[in-house]
Amino acid sequence: MDIAEALLAVGAEVNRVEDTLTRMGTAYGAVRMNAFVITSSIVVTMTLPSGRDITQTRRILTPGGTDFTVLEALNDLSRRCCADPIPLDELRREVAQITAEAPKPLLVYLGSALAAGSCALFFGGSMTDGLVAALFGLVICRLQRHFGPQCPNRLVFNLLSALAVGISITLCAFFLPELHADKILIGDIMLLIPGIMLTNSIRDILLGDIISGSLRLVEAILMAAVLALGMMAAIWLMGGIA
Repeated sequence: MDIAEALLAVGAEVNRVEDTLTRMGTAYGAVRMNAFVITSSIVVTMTLPSGRDITQTRRILTPGGTDFTVLEALNDLSRRCCADPIPLDELRREVAQITAEAPKPLLVYLGSALAAGSCALFFGGSMTDGLVAALFGLVICRLQRHFGPQCPNRLVFNLLSALAVGISITLCAFFLPELHADKILIGDIMLLIPGIMLTNSIRDILLGDIISGSLRLVEAILMAAVLALGMMAAIWLMGGIA
């Protein structure tokens, strides 16, 4: 269950989580595994060789993100357990060690700046637009790392982030007429768009996990909508100077 929750938290698709639970449970001696996973809940029933059924339900409150490094490590751990089950104490230690690892802050900030700046250039912005977008990408990364965990609702956080960054960018464009606010806005909003969540939702639906896919799809659409609303509100509040 800890591995399943960790997989969901780093952006794994539902089918992968259910398959991991089934394979690991069988490897540790269960004669039958029934796993039901959606983005907000995990339900597992394990049938032991004695015929006894054990059921556990876990409510998932951790907001989903994306971390392919942790996802790969957890996937490798589950494969090793299926090939040769390791003692439970060691398994707990390895899971705790993997989930405790965090990406280096410098790399996260550099990645955000690079993504925002390159997207602004890709959509037709000048080099100056790219540099400004990269600077605001650092601001968005700061908001995500230090204020995101304190906000219980991701939709509200994305709305406020888009509004604050949008107002700041339009102000810069007002005082520096050579800047193209639309190109900078496009570059920075890319850091907040839930692209992987949308992709996973479509994949879940195609694999037959209609409930999980629909939940993720609705969440992705709502997040995209509040981002657009935040940017539009920023432009409107600043009098359309962009």
